[in-house]
Amino acid sequence: MSRIGKQPITIPEAVTVSIEDGSAMVRGPKGVIAVPLHQHVAVAQRDGALFVTVEKPTLKDDRALWGLTTRLLSNAVHGVTKGYTKQLEVHGVGFRVTLKGSTLDLTLGYSHPVTFALPDGVQATVEKNTITISGIDKQLVGEVAAKLHALRKPDAYHGKGVRYAGVVLKLKPGKAAKGAGG
Repeated sequence: MSRIGKQPITIPEAVTVSIEDGSAMVRGPKGVIAVPLHQHVAVAQRDGALFVTVEKPTLKDDRALWGLTTRLLSNAVHGVTKGYTKQLEVHGVGFRVTLKGSTLDLTLGYSHPVTFALPDGVQATVEKNTITISGIDKQLVGEVAAKLHALRKPDAYHGKGVRYAGVVLKLKPGKAAKGAGG
C-alpha cells in the first residue's frame, strides 16, 4: 500500500472539488486548478475529504500513481486556499532587479540587461534585492523560481548571482588563501 496515497485529503469549507472527464477541478478563493487523473486512479469525495484509490495496489506503477495523485490534489487544495511563494535574492555589486508590469528587468553583470516575462498565474514583487514569486500552482511557482535562479547561478568564490532566500553558500577560498597557508 502507498503510505501517502491512502491518506485522506481534507477539503476546507471555501474549496469545492468536482471530478469530471479524467480530471479534478479544484476551486477556491484564490482560483481554479485542474489536476489530470490517470485512468487507473479513482477519486471519491465523502465527509468533507477526498479519497484516492487505484485499480491494482499491488503493482508498483499503480502505487506510484496513487501517491502522486494524492500529493497533486493536496497541493491543489493548498494552492487555492493559501497559495505558494518562493523568494530569491540578487547578490552582487551593480546587480539590480526591477518589475515593470509582468516583466522582470534584471541587471546581472552581463553586457546586456536580461528581461524575464512572467507566465500567467504567477505574480512577482520586488523589494530592494529580493524577488518574491507567488501563485496558486506549486509546480509553476517552483519552475519560474528555478528559471530565475538559472539566469545567474551564485558564483562559487564570491557568491554573486541569484540565489534562493535563506540558502547559505559555502564559498571556496581563493588563490590568496591557498598560497598563504603553504
